[in-house]
Amino acid sequence: MAIWIRGGRVVDPLKGTVEEQDVVVDRGRIQRLVPWGGFNEDGPRVKKIEARGRLVVPGLVDMHVHLREPGHEYKETVATGARAGAAGGFTALACMPNTDPVNDNRSVTEFILGQARAANLVRVYPVAAITQGQKGEALTEFGDLEAAGAVGLSDDGLPVVNSEVMRRALEYAQYYGLTVISHCEDRSLSAEGAMHEGTVSSQIGLPGIPAASEEIMVFREIALSRLTNCPVHIAHVSTEGSVALIRRAKEDGLAGPAETAPPEFTLDHTAVNGYRTDAKMNPPLRRPEDVEAVKQGLEQGVIDVIATDHAPHSPLEKDVEFEQAAFGIIGLETALPLTLALVEQGILSLAGAISKLSLNPARIINVEGGRLEQGGPAHLTVIDPKAEYTLGPEDIKSKSKNSPFLNVPLKGWAELTMVGGRIVWDRHPSHTRS
Repeated sequence: MAIWIRGGRVVDPLKGTVEEQDVVVDRGRIQRLVPWGGFNEDGPRVKKIEARGRLVVPGLVDMHVHLREPGHEYKETVATGARAGAAGGFTALACMPNTDPVNDNRSVTEFILGQARAANLVRVYPVAAITQGQKGEALTEFGDLEAAGAVGLSDDGLPVVNSEVMRRALEYAQYYGLTVISHCEDRSLSAEGAMHEGTVSSQIGLPGIPAASEEIMVFREIALSRLTNCPVHIAHVSTEGSVALIRRAKEDGLAGPAETAPPEFTLDHTAVNGYRTDAKMNPPLRRPEDVEAVKQGLEQGVIDVIATDHAPHSPLEKDVEFEQAAFGIIGLETALPLTLALVEQGILSLAGAISKLSLNPARIINVEGGRLEQGGPAHLTVIDPKAEYTLGPEDIKSKSKNSPFLNVPLKGWAELTMVGGRIVWDRHPSHTRS
């Protein structure tokens, strides 16, 4: 059955345009993109979806999530994470390797892909470990992992401390066409910390993580990228200094993408007041000046991607004393409204925001997505940008509920998510009719 999405504002991040168009989907592909009212076919084989007042965008692509399976299924599974992703407007998720066992070999990569096929929701792309067991010592078998379906490499959650190991990783990864994603943290500076090192940590008596712990490793990755002529993707940028380093590298012509996550441009370290463990994350929430620098980095194109760093934890890890609580928050179901807030603030254009949520991450990990074009795959999201709501724990599709954005006013949600022409999320199924 063909699907006719009528009268939405189609956002094309490739062209930077927003136009009222009808989108016709059939057999998993976009058959037609025509000006609104230019398609009038009717009949039993056509399902109509009214999209007036809505945005129709390329399906969102999250290149940094933690799905926890195998090993920590009580926090999240591939299926529950995929369901949360679909509800958040994501049609593709790239999952980090810090599972148990670590995704450092073909069998774990294939297991994750098998679980994704069984869930039959969004596309899931494994990111494999750079080093065996994420120990930072011996490299994994990049070629074998790529052949099994890995799209990138990262020891996320842990830095690769040995510079020679990281150098070889960049060189070998380029040969296999794999993106290296770097978790930038000098753990000799951050190992005892629980939040950003600054005035708030001093006032409430918590050990701090200095901005330098991130910036030292960002500088090293830039130096190694220059040495090897291989790009490295800098994950979850959180400090003013990191933004400045990446800006300078790009001005010098050193190609290399970078990402940040919505909490980094939405909250600062005062969110931890009251010892709120749902605001404990790594990298930690920083100063207001860092938040503004991250926003500026997004506006200027220094930061290419908005990723969620979705990190589910159960109450076992979060409902404890702050210093003992796990780092990380969920983000798949709040990334879209938090990013749309940047559009309302005039920091990003609508096309620019969607580019950072779809086109750019798809390009960086070299997967389908990020564009809507005739004949192309029908991975798309319909967004109501004016929907105002709050999310309670009962509304969250993720298995875990650890978010500082629960019961906070939000604006803009994914109304419908489509993968390969198949609707995997429909917030208002009664709005569609055959």
